[in-house]
Amino acid sequence: QVQLVESGGGSVQAGDSLTLSCLGSGRAFGDYAMGWFRQVPGKARSFVATISNLGATPFYADSVRGRFLISRDNAKNTLGLYMADLKPEDTGVYYCAARSVPTIGVRASLYDYWGRGIQVTVSS
Repeated sequence: QVQLVESGGGSVQAGDSLTLSCLGSGRAFGDYAMGWFRQVPGKARSFVATISNLGATPFYADSVRGRFLISRDNAKNTLGLYMADLKPEDTGVYYCAARSVPTIGVRASLYDYWGRGIQVTVSS
């Protein structure tokens, strides 16, 4: 299995940029497709972005496409999410997730391992 720890969250103003990181430990990080999800109180976790085990085929939610960039460095066991032109509706707890297959997925139920999450707050 793999353990995941997110970092880089915080409070920013609308229009600012922020980069999240996720550090994985345990089994070979490069075996897993990875994803970012976010959650606001009272709602289910929603898909943000996903990337295959070798860094190909990134895919984004419509709401973030063109503003967010998902990346990974398997040599460093890290997953990144660069977020530009942030909007108040991007506010939430962001989760890093891993699924035990190489291919991307957009549903939270497809993921086997989760980090504890990190807060991102965007003020208008």
